[in-house]
Amino acid sequence: MAREFPVSLTPPDWLVRNLRSQPAPVNRPAVARAAVSLALPLAIGLTVDRPAYGALAAMGALSGVISDTAAAYRLRVLTIAVPQLFGAVGVTLGTLVHGHGWVAVATVTGVALVSGMISTIGAIASVSGLLLLLNAVIGAGLPLPGEWWTAPLLLSGGGLLVLLLALLAWPLRSGVPERAAVAGTYRAVADLLAVCGADSAVAYDDARHSATLALNEAYDLVLSHRARHHGRSPELTRLVAQLNAVTPLVEAAPASHLSGRPLPPEVPAAIHALADAVETGRTEPLRLRLPTPATESARAVDHALRHAADVVTAPDVDPYGIDDLGGPASLGVRTAGAARNTVLSAGSWRYGLRLALCIGIAQALVSLVPVPRSYWVALTITFVLKPDFGSVFSRALLRALGTVAGLVVAAAVLSEVPRGWWDVPVLLLLAPLIPALTPRGYGYQTAAITPVILLLSDILNQEGTGLLLPRLVDSLMGCAIALTAGYLLWPESWRTRVGDRLADAVADTARYVETAFAATADPAARARMRRRLYRDLSGIRTEFQRALTEPPPTGRRAAAWWPLVIAVERIVDATTAARVRIGHGSAPPSKAEIDQVARQLRELSEGLREAETLTPVRTGLTGPAGSVLEPLRQEVAAARAIATPRA
Repeated sequence: MAREFPVSLTPPDWLVRNLRSQPAPVNRPAVARAAVSLALPLAIGLTVDRPAYGALAAMGALSGVISDTAAAYRLRVLTIAVPQLFGAVGVTLGTLVHGHGWVAVATVTGVALVSGMISTIGAIASVSGLLLLLNAVIGAGLPLPGEWWTAPLLLSGGGLLVLLLALLAWPLRSGVPERAAVAGTYRAVADLLAVCGADSAVAYDDARHSATLALNEAYDLVLSHRARHHGRSPELTRLVAQLNAVTPLVEAAPASHLSGRPLPPEVPAAIHALADAVETGRTEPLRLRLPTPATESARAVDHALRHAADVVTAPDVDPYGIDDLGGPASLGVRTAGAARNTVLSAGSWRYGLRLALCIGIAQALVSLVPVPRSYWVALTITFVLKPDFGSVFSRALLRALGTVAGLVVAAAVLSEVPRGWWDVPVLLLLAPLIPALTPRGYGYQTAAITPVILLLSDILNQEGTGLLLPRLVDSLMGCAIALTAGYLLWPESWRTRVGDRLADAVADTARYVETAFAATADPAARARMRRRLYRDLSGIRTEFQRALTEPPPTGRRAAAWWPLVIAVERIVDATTAARVRIGHGSAPPSKAEIDQVARQLRELSEGLREAETLTPVRTGLTGPAGSVLEPLRQEVAAARAIATPRA
């Protein structure tokens, strides 16, 4: 009798990760803007008996709602207005080649290549490239009403309406997002210090990562505002000084955690009080009731906290004494030369060719095979293959599932709601779901956008429920093309995608070790190096988390390498902690100790560039007992115990 084995009904881990909703607060102003900006153009179009024009403007507003992600008002001008300009160019090109057969195929494929290459420059360029291609596909695949210039004008007008609504509160809330970001950084650092010395390493790692993200976002926000501000702004100068003042607290956290002694609760409570002072703009001195520190790490925290309190409550800040530790690179803003180098890089060409190949296949396929609403195939590919939006596999899966969920809602709307003025209240109800669900995951965003797009498409084409099946078929076709021609046929090696980036971070860590203990090192340069290294490690962590959502072998390999990512982060922490201890009385290490650690890290970096799997290896790290580098040597040994320096 054959032996029966129980069948596990537990879904695989990568599938659970994909379907898990991300916790996120509801942005109520964005929800209100989405409702007004999509419903108002349609209402105006119905009033003047031009519902198709209103639907086009609402489509433009939809792209504006998707782009409306910046917190600072000045950044919103760029993140919304610049992509609208590229979208206008795209729809113009698409309209001019509509109905021209293979000319349209070649044009849209060329636009896809350009879109893919400029998408690698930065966040604003990424959204601009997205709208350039999306609108080109719409113009080439859909007969748009009016003259050739009508569609660009209406689409851009809808997007600019979102910008106008977003800027209405600027005179009353100028500077509020920046202050909130800096205050949020202080609160994240308070949470980090609250878990220092605790038994849970996971809690500390998570808190450290959250503090790094908060610091990155605050520097991006404040420095981008400052870079576009003519002259010296006292408010911005104060915010930069407050951000710089929290850096010593971040540096003192690893030393405090490695000491194994939790900080007294008065310390995080005092930092929360500083956060409140930052957010409200308070300049009255704070009474800090802090216990007397008894150890080197506690003295470092106490010194950094008192310095931060002096800066936060200082009535005047010297604008010429401020050093932007984040540096221009932290903005994500590139110079013309850097942007040109990025566009012409191998990675940019590789992505542009992937996107162009998939779009070309889609356009050629729908030209040879009659497919209703064929432009949806290319639209699906455009969204799925975005380089900075996550794993292609995950996005294809979530796109398909989100489309099915959205079609259920769309079926009810198209079958039960009469055309005309009833569409306006329906949009008022459906549009707010887009900004509300987008932060929770791509599948949720797709489910929210699908019924809105189908409703607007029905106003343009008046096909009712006849749109549902073509939308499903076209979306599945687009996902299939993206998975085959854009994912399976371009098997980016694990080494190129993640291994090389991690190897670069380890090599940078070796340089940081040498710089941190050099007697002649500039403290500001050392702080910039540490900030840049933490930012790079944060990006690597994000890439690993994306890889964990993919099926084997990629997901399994990411899970195997994940402990090494944590180990490298702890090496940086241990280096910073040793530097802090030296600054508060510990004896500095010898050059031989420093060179030994740096050499071990460089060997690890070289091995990671060729390794496809990880094999434990022992190290020969030794040093004098009681050396300030002893915790660092232990962390390096732990990392080397995970990975071998040979392939």
